[in-house]
Amino acid sequence: MRIYLPCTLPALAEILAEGRVGGEPSTAFAATGALRATGGDDEELEYEAMLSAADASLRLLAADPGAPRRRVVLAADMPEAAITEDADLGGPAAVRVDGSIPYKKLASAHVDDVGAEDDIARAAADPEAGHQDDHDLMWYAVQELKYLFE
Repeated sequence: MRIYLPCTLPALAEILAEGRVGGEPSTAFAATGALRATGGDDEELEYEAMLSAADASLRLLAADPGAPRRRVVLAADMPEAAITEDADLGGPAAVRVDGSIPYKKLASAHVDDVGAEDDIARAAADPEAGHQDDHDLMWYAVQELKYLFE
C-alpha cells in the first residue's frame, strides 16, 4: 500500500543518516476505504492523501521554528498488514504505521521549492490559513534526496 508520511527537512536528514523512518507508530496518509467512500479515481485519491500529508508537514513546521520552511512528504510502499486506518489521527486518509519504515521502502519524496519558503512560513504561522495551496510539491526520486542538503 502506498502511504504518504509528513516530514521536515531536518527529519529527512535524520532518516537519510539512519536508513529508516523511526517513530513507532507513525502517522501517515493513504487512499483508505474511508477516503475512497468520498469518491474519485485512484489518482485523485492518492493526490488527496499526499495533500493530507503535506498539511500534516505544515503542522510539523509550525512546531519546529528552526526547520526550513519547506513541506516534505515521503511516499513509501508498505505491506497492508503494517497499516491500520485511523481517521482520528487526521481525517479519512489517516493511517497508523506499526514499526519503523526501512529506507528501501521509500518510493519518492515531494518537497516545496525554495521559492515557496515565504508563503510556507506564513502558512506555518497559521496552518489553517491555506497559503500553501498556491504551491505544488516538487517530485524527487529517492536517490536524489541527498542533494537537498548540498
